[in-house]
Amino acid sequence: MRYLLMTNGDTQPADETMYVEMGKFVAELSQQGVLLATGGLESTGYTVTSRDGEITITDGPFAEAKEAIAGFALIDVRSKEEAVELSRRFWKIAGNGSGRIQRVIGPEDF
Repeated sequence: MRYLLMTNGDTQPADETMYVEMGKFVAELSQQGVLLATGGLESTGYTVTSRDGEITITDGPFAEAKEAIAGFALIDVRSKEEAVELSRRFWKIAGNGSGRIQRVIGPEDF
């Protein structure tokens, strides 16, 4: 099962210790084949809306920066519980902040 772990823009600033520990965590998950992709997202973006065949694109998809998704990790795990545990491990390293965990559904799930 694949899960998308996301961090919001309210995460505390990183320090050198956090970078080192997070690097170890990312390396561990990569070596295990659990981590499929990870990255940060620019704070700017666009909202795309489709209504009755008309496509509208507007700047700035978020009311507040703290609501924006700032980073993500795509993981492949055996269970929801494993995804939650990996998120717990991430937040123990990252410190204060908030995020989301959502299962990614693909053709193989139908």
